[in-house]
This record gives sequence, C-alpha cells and structure tokens, in this order.
Amino acid sequence: MATGSICPKCGGTGFIIVEGANVSGAKRCDCTFQGRVARLEERAQIPSLYRNKSFDNFLRGDTDNPIARSALTNVRLKVEHYVREFPNQARPGLLLIGEPGTGKTHLAVAAMRKILEKGFECLFWDYQTLLNSIKQGYDPASNSSNREAYHDALDSEVLLLDDLGAHRVTDWVEDTVTSIVTYRCNNQKPLIATTNVPDGDAGSTVTQRNAVNKPEYRRTLAEQIGARARSRLFEMCTVILMPQVEDYRVRKARPF
Repeated sequence: MATGSICPKCGGTGFIIVEGANVSGAKRCDCTFQGRVARLEERAQIPSLYRNKSFDNFLRGDTDNPIARSALTNVRLKVEHYVREFPNQARPGLLLIGEPGTGKTHLAVAAMRKILEKGFECLFWDYQTLLNSIKQGYDPASNSSNREAYHDALDSEVLLLDDLGAHRVTDWVEDTVTSIVTYRCNNQKPLIATTNVPDGDAGSTVTQRNAVNKPEYRRTLAEQIGARARSRLFEMCTVILMPQVEDYRVRKARPF
C-alpha cells in the first residue's frame, strides 16, 4: 500500500484511541466508512458516462433559458428531498418521467450516489441490458443457466433501472418486469427508475404532432410495461415529471 493512501488518523489500522477521564478505548476511524462507500460505488455498476454525475453539476451553464433553468432546479430539489428522506417505507421508490435529454439519468445517478454515501448497496441496470441478460439466463441455446441478473434485480438493496419501457413489448417482457416491480414493491425495496415513455396521470403528453402536423398517439407506460407493473410503480414511487426543455445532447452538439 502506498504511504499516501494510509489514513493519518489511524495509521491504517481502522481504529483510533479515545481517551476518557478514567478509561481509554478504541473506536472505528471514519476512513473505514469512507472506504466502504468507495467499494459500494465501485460495485454499483454505474456506467462511466455517468460516474461523476451529482446534484452540484446538474446545472452548470448548459441552460441559458431562465424558465428552463428554474424548472430543472425545482425538479432537482424534489429529488434531493427524496434522498434526504431516504429510506421512506411509505414511498421507497423514485420514478422520473420525461423526454430524452432532460437529465433524468443524471438526477437518478446523483440520487443513487448520495444513497451510497448513506451506506446502502445500490445497483445500476439499463432496462434493455437487464432484460437481455435475464433472457440469456433462461435461453437453452446460450448453454447457460445463470439467473444472476434476475436475482440481482430482485434482491439488490437499491435498484436503479434506467430507460424503463425501452424494449419491444412481449408477454415475457411484461411478466418479467411485473415480477421484479411487484417483488420490490411488496418487500419495500427501493427502486429508482427513469423512463421516456409518457403517462397521462403523471402529466405527460400522450399525443404529439407528426411530420405533417397531424396528432399522433404515443404508447403509454402502462402499454409498454403492463398495467400491473405501472400500478405498482405508482404505489411505491415518488413520481416526478421532468419539464419540457430542449434535449441537452442536441444542444451540446449544435455548432455555434
């Protein structure tokens, strides 16, 4: 171990001596908790693109429109409130609904990293990747009986499911998602989810204008993941609708 990595308080032992009036003893050093947080974050499988996302860097100079900045700030404050109250048995989950590029994943990861700092184990899964991994575990052609992904989704202390509903709907998909969401809801296990799929009850628009300016119906969250899973999500989650702002990826790519 390099000298610079040794804690100056405990000398790497993990304990510090506390002197009392008539007795002295040892207590765990703060560095042991800090090391645990680092290990938890490493195991959380946060993609490299989002590894440094936080509440502090959610809004920098990217949004020039003051109305958009205000709306995004309000959303960030709601997510921060969820983290402060965590764990909340009545509403253990968080569901962020909004258009692509509005910052849902950034806020979800920022929340998860703060929850990691509280000492909870968390796991990040992209929705499509999770379903593909689970399906491979059941597919005889893959020569594998590995069900680790499915059990991780059920049993992880906190699960972050990104881009919920971004998969072709089949009976198997609906049954699998319903199983995961229902299990976590029934056992009050926190689920943080993001989705681009609209939901009228959450306030999002389910119709849009197409290229020839005619109304076009958009599939809803209930249609993409099933009515049972959607109902359970609303039962267990604080639901937050992202504001209608310009896709930040498009904005960053625009030439000036």
